[in-house]
Amino acid sequence: MKLVRFDKGGIVSLGVLDNGSIVPLNALKERYPTMLSIIDGGDTALEEVRAVAARGEARIALDSVKLLAPIERPGKYLAIGMNYRKHVEEAIKAGIAEPKNQYWFNKQTTCISGPFDDIDPGVTEKLDYEVELCVVIGKKAKGVSEADAKNYVFGYTVANDVSARDWQLHTPTFTIGKSFDTHGPIGPCIVTADEIGDPHRLGLRCFVNGEQRQDGNTAELIHSVWSQIAYLSTAFTLEPGDLLATGTPHGVGNAMTPPVFLQPGDVVRCEIDEIGTIENRIAG
Repeated sequence: MKLVRFDKGGIVSLGVLDNGSIVPLNALKERYPTMLSIIDGGDTALEEVRAVAARGEARIALDSVKLLAPIERPGKYLAIGMNYRKHVEEAIKAGIAEPKNQYWFNKQTTCISGPFDDIDPGVTEKLDYEVELCVVIGKKAKGVSEADAKNYVFGYTVANDVSARDWQLHTPTFTIGKSFDTHGPIGPCIVTADEIGDPHRLGLRCFVNGEQRQDGNTAELIHSVWSQIAYLSTAFTLEPGDLLATGTPHGVGNAMTPPVFLQPGDVVRCEIDEIGTIENRIAG
């Protein structure tokens, strides 16, 4: 299933995206008022959602609503750096050392924005893009093995790990340069894990003003999705709704010769096979 949050006439609702229209989940609103509550509800919640979707009543045209970030503010938004070999090579050229371990940083959850919302550059002079497969954790995970990790995934969404490259280097944790308001567009939906199956076979691409900048496949991940979950859950508990951005392929603006950064009016389009597309304009 493809789960969405949407605004219609100032009312925020949940729904299932199906064949270009939305089946609203109003019948479940009392039990599951938020996407986080559906995620936390596990298999029981998904069975109820599927039942409503199967009835397909009271469909809403997709073009009559505004799609929102498909999850409200999660507890954690974590992202791994340099997880594609060619991106490691271009990062080294930019002066960033190759990590010896999985290289994680936080994106503050206040950065999260909708799949078609504008991106506010803020004070950065070096605004960049990074298309990434984003994992949505489905249940508490602590000490999870790689072999069992897939059982802790609720679903997947598209993320643009928007980066303020100048501010990113203010601190070795990257966090401040990765967390400007609006620098975390995600969406357009959450595709449930059962529909994706193996996430290590998905093409992902990024375009700026129609020009393709990134073209990769999750088969190229250095650390698999399962390895990432195992690694993180060794240290701390992952909780329902937590987001994991799994890395970006090569082709970021910072690595171009000379570097080319996003400017006001630019339109960034990020797409992943079987999930969908987000598209964001740079404001200013």
